[in-house]
Amino acid sequence: MEEKQKGKFDKKALIGVLALVAAVIVLASVYFVFREKPVEGAKNITIEVVDNAGGSKMYETVTDAEFLRQAMEETKGLSFSGTESEYGLMVETVNGITADYAAFGAYWSFYVNGDYCMNGVDSQPVENGDVFRIVYETGAAE
Repeated sequence: MEEKQKGKFDKKALIGVLALVAAVIVLASVYFVFREKPVEGAKNITIEVVDNAGGSKMYETVTDAEFLRQAMEETKGLSFSGTESEYGLMVETVNGITADYAAFGAYWSFYVNGDYCMNGVDSQPVENGDVFRIVYETGAAE
């Protein structure tokens, strides 16, 4: 009798697991079919570059980029380069101006909507309407 009970329990457990798996598959399918898909040019962003002399250049960009680096790469007239690391790109040169930290304590800082970016360019999210500032700064006290 005990074995008969165990057989019923195993069947109920198996049916429960199969029902759970089926529910997950159905929900995942619904998500992938109805989720919001990126549309080309869905985000209008502004990128301002402030150089070492305090000069400013504005760029208006329409992008579907998920992260800032791709948006910067798509921005006409904006050039940048740097060193790749395990953390992503360390931007050292923007529009031909190199920020040399070793010599001058200089670096390029990144801001989004007035706040300091807490991510590197490879992982900084891009949202419609964002305003990015790339500013040449030095470690010297002002």
